[in-house]
Amino acid sequence: MFKIRLLFSLDEKISNKTKTIRQEFRMNKGILALGAMLIFGVNTSSNAAKVCVFDLLGKSGEAYKMIEEWALAAKVWRGDIDLISYQNEAQAEKDFQQGKCDGVYMTSMRARTYNKFAGSVDAIGAVPTYAIAQKAISFALDKRNQRRLVSRDGNQSYEVAGISEIGLAYIFVRDKKINTIEKIKGKKFAVLGYDEAQKIVVRSLGGQAVLSDISDIAKKFNSGQADIMAAPAYAYKPLELYKGLGEDGAIITFPAVNMTMDLIIRPEKFSSNFGQNSRDWFLGRLKSNFTLIQRMEADLPAKYKINLSQEDKTRYQQILREARISLTKRDIYDSTMMSVLKRARCTVERTNFECSLGGE
Repeated sequence: MFKIRLLFSLDEKISNKTKTIRQEFRMNKGILALGAMLIFGVNTSSNAAKVCVFDLLGKSGEAYKMIEEWALAAKVWRGDIDLISYQNEAQAEKDFQQGKCDGVYMTSMRARTYNKFAGSVDAIGAVPTYAIAQKAISFALDKRNQRRLVSRDGNQSYEVAGISEIGLAYIFVRDKKINTIEKIKGKKFAVLGYDEAQKIVVRSLGGQAVLSDISDIAKKFNSGQADIMAAPAYAYKPLELYKGLGEDGAIITFPAVNMTMDLIIRPEKFSSNFGQNSRDWFLGRLKSNFTLIQRMEADLPAKYKINLSQEDKTRYQQILREARISLTKRDIYDSTMMSVLKRARCTVERTNFECSLGGE
C-alpha cells in the first residue's frame, strides 16, 4: 500500500514538473518572439496609421516614391505607416473623409478644404519662379507657422504634415495663335471643378470654364473638348499632352499657378510632435524635390515653347494680382498666406513692381 502511494506521489511530482517546464518553455518562446520583433522590426500593421497617397502614376510615380521614403523615415519618430496608393484623387479624399485613412497626400488645391493657409500656396499667379516657390514653401513650413498648420472642423482636427512641389503650371493651347491673355475670350479652358479660384479667373477673362477633375482634365484637352489647360511638366508625358498639342499647339511658359502637394493628417492618430518632425523632413527634402521637378521641365520639347516678353509678363502679373486680392476678399484664399507669398516674391525679386504696393 505504501509503495502504491509512493508511486502516485512520484507521478504527481513528475506531472507538475512537466507542466512547469512546458509553461516556462511557452513563456521563453513568447519572450524570444517579442525580442525578434524588436530587433528585426517586424511590422504589426493592425496598429499602423494608414495614409492615402494620390499619384497619377500610382506606385511608380515620383510622388508615391517620395512618400515611401517619408514613411521609412517616420519610424524614427515612432510612426508606423501603411501606404495606400490611389490614381484617383477624389477617391483618396473620400476615403480620408470616411475614416479609412488617417492621412492623405493630395494636391494643395483640394487640400484647401482642410487648411486654407497651406492650401493657398497655390494661389493664381502668386509664385512665378522656382526660386520663389522654394522660398514660399520654406516660409509656410516654418516653425513660427505651426499653429496655422493645425485646423479644426467640428470635432475633427487636421494638421499639415508636409508640402512638396509638383511644378509651375504653364498654359497649354491647342492652337499657338492663342498667345495672349486677351485671346482666352470665348475659348474653352479646362479647370479643376473643385477650385473656385480657377473658375472665377477664367470667366473674368471671358473664357468658358470646362469643369474637370485631375483624372480627366487631360482627356478633355487631348480630345478637343477644351482649347486650353494649365499643367506642370510632370504631367506632360504620363497624360500624353503632346496629343492635344499636335502640330499647331504651344506651351506658353507663363506660370499661371504653382502646383504643390499637401500631406494632411489627423494628429491624434500619430505620435506626439509627429507633425513637426514630418514638416522638418519635408523641408530637408525640398532641394532634391526641386532638382527633380526642374529636370522634368527641361525635358519639355523646345518646339512647343512660347516665351512672353517682359512687358507681357508684368501685365499678366498685374491682372492676376488683382484677381488674388479679389479672391482673398471673397475668403477663397488665406490673407496671411497671401502676405507670406508676397514676402517670398519680394525677397527673391526686390525690384518687382508690387513690392512697394499694399493690398496683399
